[in-house]
Amino acid sequence: MSSSLNRGVEKVEVTLKWDPSPLGRPPHDLDIVAATYTSDAPGDRPSYLVHFDSRSPDGTIILERQSRTGQGFGSDEVMTLELDRLGSDYVRVIVGVVIQQREGRRTFADISGPAVRLLEGLAELTSSDFTAVADATAATIAEFTRNESGTWDFRPALRGFDADPQEFTQQMGGV
Repeated sequence: MSSSLNRGVEKVEVTLKWDPSPLGRPPHDLDIVAATYTSDAPGDRPSYLVHFDSRSPDGTIILERQSRTGQGFGSDEVMTLELDRLGSDYVRVIVGVVIQQREGRRTFADISGPAVRLLEGLAELTSSDFTAVADATAATIAEFTRNESGTWDFRPALRGFDADPQEFTQQMGGV
């Protein structure tokens, strides 16, 4: 590993919020998903996923807050990625948002007030209100790749998918 003055991206917080569904309507449930890829298969199926009710095996990617309704103040879901602590076998992490489809097909256009932000400390890396992918049921929002010096680079990767949550997790590495 060569030395570099570029420290790269180290620790990222992903925040997701949305407005609750109207009274009498089924709740909207959006989820942050992170997929990790190893150097052996950087574009294939993920080595592992982090989403609701899970965390990375080494504790470097954690979903700290999770909502099934969008009710409450501030962010409804928060995920922390400690890329600087992620094992050296991992070379790529894709972060996305998926809409649960229990009550029929829903797109981002059907959800009131969706918004996602990625922060490193106080610096905003990217944000979106999903307008550009309004007809999608899921979307990738960011890609992190480990460069030759071993540090992590960030690339905004807003791309919509028309897929259920399971299909999305298998397709999201194709960005």
